[in-house]
Formats: sequence, structure tokens, C-alpha cells
Amino acid sequence: MPTLDWIGKDKVINHHLDVPYHVLERQYSFDETGQHEEDNDSENMIIHGDNLIALKSLLPRYEGRIKCIYIDPPYNTGNEGWVYNDNVNDPRIKKWLGEVVGKEEEDLSRHDKWLCMMYPRLKLLQRLLADDGFIFVSIDVFEYANLKCLMDEIFGASNFRNCIAVRRGIKNVQAQFDEVQALSLGHEYIYLYSKNPSSKLPKLSKAFEVEKAGKWDTFWRGTDRPTMRYEIFGNCPESGQWRWEKGRARKAIDNYERFLSLYADEYELDDYYIEHLMATNEKLDFVRKNEMGTIQYYVPPQTGKLLSDNWMDILLSGSYAGFDTEKNVLLLDRIIGWITSGDDIILDSFAGSGTTAHAVLNMNKEHGNNCKYILIEMMDYADSLTADRVKRVITGKERKKTVEGTGGNFSYYELGEELMKDGRLNETISPEKIREYIYFTETKNPPEKKPDEPYFLGTYVGTAYYFYYERSELTALNREFLHTVKTRADAYVIYADMCTLSERELEKYHITFKKIPRDITKL
Repeated sequence: MPTLDWIGKDKVINHHLDVPYHVLERQYSFDETGQHEEDNDSENMIIHGDNLIALKSLLPRYEGRIKCIYIDPPYNTGNEGWVYNDNVNDPRIKKWLGEVVGKEEEDLSRHDKWLCMMYPRLKLLQRLLADDGFIFVSIDVFEYANLKCLMDEIFGASNFRNCIAVRRGIKNVQAQFDEVQALSLGHEYIYLYSKNPSSKLPKLSKAFEVEKAGKWDTFWRGTDRPTMRYEIFGNCPESGQWRWEKGRARKAIDNYERFLSLYADEYELDDYYIEHLMATNEKLDFVRKNEMGTIQYYVPPQTGKLLSDNWMDILLSGSYAGFDTEKNVLLLDRIIGWITSGDDIILDSFAGSGTTAHAVLNMNKEHGNNCKYILIEMMDYADSLTADRVKRVITGKERKKTVEGTGGNFSYYELGEELMKDGRLNETISPEKIREYIYFTETKNPPEKKPDEPYFLGTYVGTAYYFYYERSELTALNREFLHTVKTRADAYVIYADMCTLSERELEKYHITFKKIPRDITKL
């Protein structure tokens, strides 16, 4: 498969592995009663901080669990003023740090910077995506070709599903000129990839505002297929063809005659069709010869139409928050309503004005779902704009009016300190945060609590886990510690600073010793 090369690629291919793990520090929680310091145990998250670091911080708990990812990264138009800030240990890249990425003619490495920024983030997003999950990436003409190469490399060309076209507003400034350099951009793109080539997309349809009633249409078609010409109602066309093959047509004639003889006095044909469909999940065909002698087939009532990758019925830009690059909530309503259900998790790591959370809350309210959202926004407006919008959607308290809120909740987080510093556990981090990290990396589950066993983490698939750690002293897995273990299990994994038990004793009690910090998993 062809691959794309650029300045710095060799340094960012594995950069996501070098990104240190930071803990997430909850600042406040919010629900329909308002904002408060107490933890409301919400699984919805709004995170303020660099999304590369934040994505790494989500791995222990969410790796392989995200059903739907939508991101709207910088398009690299030259007008956005985005800054390359990833601290990659390479002199060619370090000189980019803190620089505003310039226009095409001013910044010859602007595409290299964009690719270096995107690559490690897409690598982490690929790890977070569930096996049956899908990722949507908005882009326009400035980087869409480069993005396609990146997505093929990271997600696999076999997982490419669609390049969706979405309508953008056109400013009619060209009308005053007789000559122009190029046509106005009338659409942007959304790349759609799956995690697994065997994943199936649900059918996507658009509901009609008014249901279309059933109707009769001519059964003859102009395309010329002799094998599809046969006699029905004493007629056999000399040219063209019937719409269906002979067996299906005969059955459709029988279906209509059965309707006339048994049900026509009680039902309209549309009602009969729908009731039969609901009772049996069978879509009936009908063929008749009308009063004028025309042979017709029945077109059932329609409540919507199947959609393709042409989404020109939706305008890309939104206006709820007045944000420069805000996306239309109807666009996210369609994506999230199409891909997710139940209690799926949706992630947006370039959250902007919070449209993705808005769409999740809309869907939960409309369909009674319990889907969760995770938003990441690095800019300082993460609280004042992103979280503020979500608050207004939940409560219905819009800026100029009050409407019915969606209900819901979230917790707001800042990036905390690194878990490990210079190869050692960061002692400024609370033991509870460390315990959570250890158990998540082992089991993908939150730790349990037992008042009489302070070092117990939990039991998973017959194995009990212990994290014997103290900030101010060395800990040892020894016979004395074994006497404090009360949980019965088939096997044990025990973390400590050292172990004085013999190999024979470890084998006897089915213990796997893990040394702190050497054996702590590095994500």
C-alpha cells in the first residue's frame, strides 16, 4: 500500500507511546440542579487540556470501548492560527514549538506540522475505538488528500467506508466578477472509517416531514430484456420488459386478488400493507390491471428515503453558540443517531463549541438512550464556551429564551500531573488515582474497596489484585503481608516495592509478584 512521507514522520510514528500518562482532576460536576463540587458520578466528561495528553489519560478506562468518534480538527487553511505544541524530541520539530502555523506561501512546512500533529492523535483514537466502532473526521480541500493517506495507514485501507459530502454555505461574492480563479467551495468532507472490516453500518434513512402514501405505477419498463417478457392478464409486451421476473409477478397478482376477496371491505390497501408488515415483517408485492387496461405494481407508503454519501441536505455550519468553526447540531444528530444506541460512548477530541455533546443529549432525550459523551478541548474557552453550551442544553436556559432542556449531567476535568516522573511514581498524586490506574491497566475495571483490606484492588476472572504501596516507606511482599490477605481467589497479583518470598512460596500460593515501579504498565 502506498504511504505518505513528510518531515518528522519517523519521530511521530511512535510518539503516542512516549506521551506521559497524566491523571484527570475533576473540578466540578453539573446536572439539572446546577453546578456543585460534589461528585455526581457522571460518566459524561468535559476535559480541558491538550488532547494528545488527554487521549492518553483515557486509555486505561476506555481503550477499545468508544463506539463513535467524531473530530473536527484544524483544516490547516492558513487562517486558523493554530499552534504546533507537541514536544517531540527532534531538532527539526522542536523549532516549530509555539509557532503559529502560517499560510501556504509563508510557511513551507505547514503541511508537515499538520501531519505531525494529527498522526499521534489518530493512533490513540484508533486504540480507543471499539471493535464495532466508527470514526468520522471532518476536513476540507486543504488536507483531505493527506488525511486519506493517514487514515489508510493507521486504520487500514480496508476499513475505509465513505467520504461524505456535506454542504457549506457559499458567499455570493463572485457574482460581481466576470473572471474568477476558482469556483466557490460548495461542500466539505467527512471521512468515515471502521475499526474492523467486518463491521456493518446500520441503514441510514431520512424521515419525510409528511408520510408519502402508497401509489400504483406502471409495471412495464422501457429497458429491453427479452427474458423479462411474459404473459400476464393476457398481455405480453413486444418490446421493453416487465419490472419483475415471472414468479414474483405471479405471486404479486395472487396477493392483490387475495386482498380484494378477503380484506378490501375492511381495509384500505395502505393500511393492509402496513398491518401485515408489522405482524409478519413481510413486504407484500401487488400487481393489478386497472380500469384503463394498464398493468400496474404497488409502491408502498414511505416514511423516509435511504441516504447516500451525499449529505447536501444539511448545512455544515452551526449557529447555536456563535463559534467560528461551529458544526450544525443536525449533522451530529444524524451521525450519532445513525451509529449509536443504548449506552454507547461517543468521543470528540476537538470539541470546540460542544456540538457533539448537544447531539448526544438530544438523542438520549428523544429515544430514551443513555449514551455517554467525552469532550476534549485544549483552548481556554473549554469552560466558558464548551461546557457552558452543554449546561444550557441540559437546563434549557438559552441566552435569549428558555426552552425545554434535555436533562443530563457531566463532570468537568483538568489535566493533572504525570503519574510517573523519572521512572518513579509521582508522590504528589493521590494513592486512589494510582490504584485506579493500576487496576484499569490490569482489568479495564474500576477498583473495589474493602475497609479491612486497604491494599486490595479487586477480583477479576478468578484473580485477586493487590497494590501494596506507601508514599513514605518501602513495602515488601513477605509472609507478614500474606497474613493480611483475606480475599479467597484462584490466583493473586501483588504489587510491592520488593519481595522476600521464595519462588517456591510464590508458586505454592499462586502469586505473581510485580515490582513497583518497574512492572507498572506503560501505556
